[in-house]
This record gives sequence, C-alpha cells and structure tokens, in this order.
Amino acid sequence: MSRGGLIKDRDEPERRCIVTGEVQPKRGLIRFVAGPDGSVVPDLAEKLPGRGIWVAADRAAIDKAAAKGLFSRAAKAPVKAPEGLGDLVEAALARRVIELVSLARKSGIAVAGFEKVKGWLAEGRAKVLLQASDGSERGKGKLWTPTGGRWFGCLSASELGLSFGRDHVIHGALAAGGLTDKVILEAGRLTGLRGHDGSNTAAGKE
Repeated sequence: MSRGGLIKDRDEPERRCIVTGEVQPKRGLIRFVAGPDGSVVPDLAEKLPGRGIWVAADRAAIDKAAAKGLFSRAAKAPVKAPEGLGDLVEAALARRVIELVSLARKSGIAVAGFEKVKGWLAEGRAKVLLQASDGSERGKGKLWTPTGGRWFGCLSASELGLSFGRDHVIHGALAAGGLTDKVILEAGRLTGLRGHDGSNTAAGKE
C-alpha cells in the first residue's frame, strides 16, 4: 500500500527522496525543480522542465531539505529554497484538492451533507469519504469509511465548503471515477504535509 491509499502497481514509477534516501512510488513524493533564477520551485503537476528533485510528501522532510541545503546537493548547483517552502506546498496542495472535489461535484460524482453522504455509503456508491478536520467528532463518528475505499480529513470545513459552493461542509463523499482517483492522490499528499488526518473517529476508518 503506497502513500495516498492506492495499491502499488509493479509498473508504477518510483523515485528516491533526497532526504530519506528511500525509493518509493511517485505518488508519495513531491517533485521540485530548479528555476531559472536559482530558486526551488514545487512542481505538483510534474510538468515543469528540468531535472526533478523528489522529496517525500512530509512537512518535516521538506523543511529538512530546505534547511540542510539538500536541494543544492541534488541539483548539483547552488539553489535557494524560498522562505516557508513547506507552507507554500501545503497551500498549493490544498487548492488542488479543493479544485478537484469541485470538479467532481460538477461532474455529479460528489455530494455533501450528512444524510446524502450516509445514503451513498449505505448504497455502496461512495468510494471516498471526506470529513472536515474541525468538524464535530461525534457527528463524524456516525459515518464510516467505504468498503474498499478511503477516508480523508485533511481539509477544514471552510475549505471543503469551497468545493461545494458553501460556507462550510463537514461531510462529503465521492463516487468512483478518474477525478476521485486524483483526489485520493492529492489528499494523500496533503495529509502528509499537514501531519494529521483531522483526528477523526469515523467508524471503520482505515
């Protein structure tokens, strides 16, 4: 099982983290490149030109890479990590998750609200359960992780609300689909950056 909750495929590309030295699937790592001005640039979409520098999707790992000059060692050239690099990556990942869930909602494969989410879970339609990190533990504990699916608590109620065009959302669910697979990937990375799963007590949480 890889970071992000998907079963590792034997053909899945792997990269080495410059901090831990461990080789692992790309989905559990964040790509950086050296910009033209010698600055370290996060490449979350993995499309920027240049040699990729890979760091585990973990706040401590990114902070260590910036503090210990590991980006320069990996780039084999003097490069400078911007101040608060971990914060920048976290904010960018949060935006990606919010936007992906929003696209899933517009595609009809995402719902919000306790009763709708509970209905999807009961019907076996939900593949992912999303719950706000700052929501009521009692309320969140009344729902459960989809069988064979995933649970994430890395977004706040206001962030999850942005995905559904509301002020606040505590419970959300996604059906199977390509967008949902992308949410699983990015939410897994965001969980690593935020260092918690929202301290949720959802029944059967994996």
